[in-house]
Order: sequence, then C-alpha cells, then structure tokens
Amino acid sequence: MIYLDYNATTPLCEDAREEMLPYLDRHFGNPSSVHSAGREARAAIDDARDKLAALLRVKPHELIFTSGGTESCNLAVLGLARCRSSGGAHVISNKTEHHAVLNALEHLEKRENFEVTWLNVSRDGIVDLDQLAESIRPETRLVSIMTANNETGVIHPIREISEICRDRGVLLHSDMVQSFGKSDIDLSLVDSASFAAHKFYGPKGAGFLFLRSGLSIQPIMFGGAHENERRPGTENVAAIAGMAAAAEWALRDREDEQKREARLRDELWKRIAGSFLAAKQNGDSIPRLANTLNVSFSGFDSETMLMALDLQDVCASSGSACMVGSVVASHVLLAMGLPMERASSAVRFSLGKQTTAQEHPVRCSRGR
Repeated sequence: MIYLDYNATTPLCEDAREEMLPYLDRHFGNPSSVHSAGREARAAIDDARDKLAALLRVKPHELIFTSGGTESCNLAVLGLARCRSSGGAHVISNKTEHHAVLNALEHLEKRENFEVTWLNVSRDGIVDLDQLAESIRPETRLVSIMTANNETGVIHPIREISEICRDRGVLLHSDMVQSFGKSDIDLSLVDSASFAAHKFYGPKGAGFLFLRSGLSIQPIMFGGAHENERRPGTENVAAIAGMAAAAEWALRDREDEQKREARLRDELWKRIAGSFLAAKQNGDSIPRLANTLNVSFSGFDSETMLMALDLQDVCASSGSACMVGSVVASHVLLAMGLPMERASSAVRFSLGKQTTAQEHPVRCSRGR
C-alpha cells in the first residue's frame, strides 16, 4: 500500500502506543476518583498537560483536553462567540475553513442571530487582509482563521492577522489541526487554537484547545466540572497520554523532516506532470505545508481518480476526510475562484514521516 493521505490521519507512532498501554490495562482508574487508582490516572493527565504546555511554550492550565479537532474548533467558536455578552453578535471567518468551523458559524448565523462576515481569499487561497481590517467593528466578538488549509496546505499570514485583531481588540482563534508538527507555531499570536492528536501520529479521539489565560469560555457540553468546568466528561486517559508522547515524537527533527517531505512532494508533482500534461497544482505559488500536494486532473472527476488510485493500492483523497466518504467539489477550491471543472477534479496527496521514494507498507518505527 502507498499511503498518501496523512492529512486525513496518521499511523500511531510506537512512542504513543507504548505510553498508552498501561492505561488500557492495569492503570484503568477514573481520574476523578480520589483513591489510588484514580490518582494514577490523574497523574497521567497532569503529566501529559505539562509536556504539551512545554512543547507549545504555554501554561498547563491554558490547555483544555477534548475529543479531537472538531470538538476543539466547536468549543472555541461557539464558546468564545457566546461568552461575550456585551455589544453585538458579529464574527468573522473565511470561506476556506474546515467544516468544523464553517458549520459552527453557520449554526450561530441561522439559529442564534449572529452576523457572520465571510472573508474572500485570493486565487492562491490567502485570506484578504484588507477585507479583514475593514470588516472588524465594535460589535465583532471573534475572528477565526485557520493557520494552514487542510486541502491545499496554504499557510495564512497569522502574524499579520494577529496584528490586525490585536490593534482592534478582537479575539483570534486559529484552527491549527493541520499545522502542528509541520510548521512553526507561535501561540502568543492567538487567543485560542485547536489541535487533534491523530494528525500528528497520536490516537484518534483526543485533541485539545489552547485558551489564553484570563479568557472565559462557555462550555458546549454539560455534566461535570472536568477541565476546570470548561469541558465535562471523564477524560480519555490513554489517548491523552499517547497524544503527548506523539507530540514529542512528531517534533523531533521537524525542520529536516519537512525538507525531506517537500522534496518528495515536488518529485511526486514532477512525475504526475510528466504523465498527465493537463494536471494543474492548486495553491502552489505561495507558502504551504511541505507535505501537501493538491492537483486537478482536467477531464476526470475526483471520485473516478480516487477509485483508479485505490485499485492501484494508492490512498489519497479529494479534500477533507470529515464528509463521511462523500466526494464533492471542493468548497476550498471554489472559494479560491477556480472553475467547477477544476474543483471537482482535484485530488489531495499528503505525505508523512513514513513516506519514501519507494513503495512500501506504512510503518511507524520508534525514533524516526
């Protein structure tokens, strides 16, 4: 199998697996229990929080453990937008966000009488900074703009976005699910950021939200006082422990690894372009994630291409993996102003640590 869908999910690395095993076996206590078994589980959560905070250069209490990227984005968007009761109800985002943000904002717009300004993006996929500055007004509660796009890999200018928001006193959330372990992350630029373990060689079902100290957030779930009353529910101890171990593993030799993946990505494009002269890259003229290649195959549709690749034992996707197996024209490419034919013929290839120039089964060996 040739696995080229790392933006959808990554294999569990051995470091994470080993860290998880004790909490799937003998250390099974509920971390909210006061007895010794509970304290063992609580210690694992505290250790994981400390490790992640150190890696991200933030305070441990600024991290809220969740079930993954979608919940983290929902908690940030809904929880921050609803929290600021004074003034109007206005939020800003852009048309190429992941559906975890898009759908949460659409809910606020349709069900809770919020006004949403949807920013345009350039043909390369970069958010319009002038439009952002012009759109912020006194009643704006939140701006949510992802750091790196999950379909094209395009990296938004978060530093410039942050300066605009800070100058106007508006909170900034960023979906960093795809960028962790692949690009530099500076959480001092944002007020909130979302992460998912399975995008950086950790387990599915675990993630976290960074929330800057001093900020309040309304919970979107109810039933307990977990995570300092911000996210109720018994913590997934094994997954949280594995997530912290995976984060450390993913960041080892990050810069060298990203250079390696960029070389492989560029070589893959050369081979595609040499075999299919009508193929076109999307979002390739500006900074993007080193592992991501988005290609439109003129004359074919995405579903046909993916089926043909699957028959050759090649795993790729047409975009987001959160649409339950559906293959539709990319909302990201359409927002970039690309024609329907090009958007509906796109395939995303995403590389990872186990990708090589030769075909081989996906493996995750310790220390690579």
